[in-house]
Amino acid sequence: MIKPTTTLAWVGVLFALATPAQALKVFACEPEWGALTKELAGEQATVYVATNAMQDPHQVQAKPSLIAAVRNADLLVCTGAELEVGWLPILLRQSGNPVVQTGKPGQFNAADYVRKLDLPARLDRADGDIHAEGNPHIQTDPRNIAAVAQALGKRLAEVDPSHASQYQTRLADFNTRWTQAMQRWGQAAAPLKGTAIIVQHKGFPYLENWLGLKQIASLEPKPGIEPSSAHLSNVLSQLQRQPAKMVIRAAYNDGRGSQWLSERAHIPVAVMPFTVGGSERAKDLFGLFDDTVDQLLKAAK
Repeated sequence: MIKPTTTLAWVGVLFALATPAQALKVFACEPEWGALTKELAGEQATVYVATNAMQDPHQVQAKPSLIAAVRNADLLVCTGAELEVGWLPILLRQSGNPVVQTGKPGQFNAADYVRKLDLPARLDRADGDIHAEGNPHIQTDPRNIAAVAQALGKRLAEVDPSHASQYQTRLADFNTRWTQAMQRWGQAAAPLKGTAIIVQHKGFPYLENWLGLKQIASLEPKPGIEPSSAHLSNVLSQLQRQPAKMVIRAAYNDGRGSQWLSERAHIPVAVMPFTVGGSERAKDLFGLFDDTVDQLLKAAK
């Protein structure tokens, strides 16, 4: 006869075997880092993404739902370089979560692992939304994604050592697929080298550096300042002296200024997904760059 206590013990063992280990809880500030974490962690992590592609990542409300998500997080994956300076410090302070505070292994800032562009010569708020650590929009160059992936893979293993081998395996797989994709994107985009562009917001220096695009003007008179009719007219006059092939804007940008210039200068607007979710095709990191390159090539024609 099997004793009740023995039966209960076996039930407990079977339940433990049927129940997966608790997944790592990750708070991603932007969609690109949420997507990268999913690539590297798979089922070992649940990922909460704080923003979406149609939001300006500079301008985010520190809502109670975000505070709660940070409070429960084991790992924070953000851009850094002051991109989230207007809202993330509030979340960190009000969450009371010691694991993800600045300087702790539970806080990961992607921009720490790439070379920043557009470092300011001076810091003056009169110059607009200037970032002291350089331009934070690093996700528009796939080479940056590759560098961040290496660092994030190591960090995942550090904060969750019991699944280190799984993270290592997934990182190796991602590296292979990403390297192949970068070669494909580079070959397809080769005709874009030297193309003159107008940008709506100075959010594309890494894209320009990767593909050899030549920015000749910005629709924003200063970073973060919406274009006035007078400034748009000045850019239109500049185009008569320095022609450009296209205007580039992010999906979340107000399109009225770029459309105004497009109609008068007779050049197309290339709407960049900018991050995962920014277009129908940009459902993951691979789709993000597939669509980015295709939109640029389409506008260049």
